[in-house]
Amino acid sequence: MQNSQIAERRTQAISRGVGMTTQVYAERAENAEIWDVEGRRYIDFAAGIAVVNTGHRHPRVIEAVKNQIDRFTHTCHQVVPYENYVALAERLNAAVPGNFAKKTIFATTGAEAVENAVKIARAATGRSAVIAFTGAFHGRTFMGMALTGKVVPYKTGFGPMMGDVFHVPFPIKLHGGDVSDALDVLDKLFKADVDPKRVAAVIIEPVQGEGGFYEVPRALMTRLREICDEHGMLLIADEVQTGFARTGKLFAMEHFGVEADIVTMAKGLGGGFPISAVTGRAEIMDAPGPGGLGGTYAGSPIGVAAAHAVLDVIEEEKLCDRAQALGARLKQKLESLRSDVPEIADIRGPGFMVAVEFNQPGTDKPSAEFTNAVRLKALEKGLILLTCGIYGNVIRFLSPITIQDEVFSEALAIIESSMRECSAEAKK
Repeated sequence: MQNSQIAERRTQAISRGVGMTTQVYAERAENAEIWDVEGRRYIDFAAGIAVVNTGHRHPRVIEAVKNQIDRFTHTCHQVVPYENYVALAERLNAAVPGNFAKKTIFATTGAEAVENAVKIARAATGRSAVIAFTGAFHGRTFMGMALTGKVVPYKTGFGPMMGDVFHVPFPIKLHGGDVSDALDVLDKLFKADVDPKRVAAVIIEPVQGEGGFYEVPRALMTRLREICDEHGMLLIADEVQTGFARTGKLFAMEHFGVEADIVTMAKGLGGGFPISAVTGRAEIMDAPGPGGLGGTYAGSPIGVAAAHAVLDVIEEEKLCDRAQALGARLKQKLESLRSDVPEIADIRGPGFMVAVEFNQPGTDKPSAEFTNAVRLKALEKGLILLTCGIYGNVIRFLSPITIQDEVFSEALAIIESSMRECSAEAKK
């Protein structure tokens, strides 16, 4: 079977609204490697968009899932509950930052986690408005789209968004923004558009994902906590992409010394199996009445079993330390290329949530063309990369944290040769 043959069938069978980064159709995967239907091997620096932080088919995760399948696969927790759901909630209540009593609910996707966090915040505060940031990504549901700070492709053609959602500029120093600018806009927002006493919550990614891997300045996170406390708002940390060792901590909020009232998570929690969660202050999480939260597949026993194994692997294999080491080595390699690849405008990211941003040489103009050229060159050489950023000029590096040292070295060599070759071609 050929990739091209499947691609032709896909065009006929699947909506074009489901975008695809590659035309590589997976046949099997192991840790940080994927083999396509034609037998070609690829190094995976996408990890299903930060999902398989513990690698494809980690033995502990697969074992846990098989054991659960041998017991039962689905009862719906709201109908016939099961103990491992309770145990996972207890583990997350203890692990999520915050020296206060917490409670947890489970859902299936990151977008569901965000939707439920907003529902909980509204129920707890009796308010409706929510503040988010430009460049943010919070999902493709209608509330998720409304909160997301990027129009194309997420909002295009879908009509009016959910109301009572307001956006503040995310401070990106490289693009001329700073914390004071963001706070000035927030202050004007309170004066011109929405009474702060009507705002239920502020939602923010500790490191923007689709927006370009920009880390929230510590001063902004600290001030947001103060503003929320001042006006009775809740602070929601969207840790869907940043969670579970990716940034060198179990949760990215641990880098800020600031505690969120509600934390959303998904992706890396299940190690490849669908599950998401919302954890928050106990009194806030108890605001909705019985039946107000949940879902048929919410907290699937298979996803829960996988999540327990993922947490075990992160702890036992010291993946937070591993993420720090891998990220440092990757950034060192990227820094070594600056003099020969003048398109490099910035290298950033905590832990192993690293990105490189490209501009036209000698300018501050983003170069999406060069970025995509690097991605395609690397793909030709057997390395899967993802782009991101509001200008499409950022490559984000998201390999499994469990990647073997020799495979990681191979990937670094491909990254270097791809960037050098694309830069040389651009100079011609």
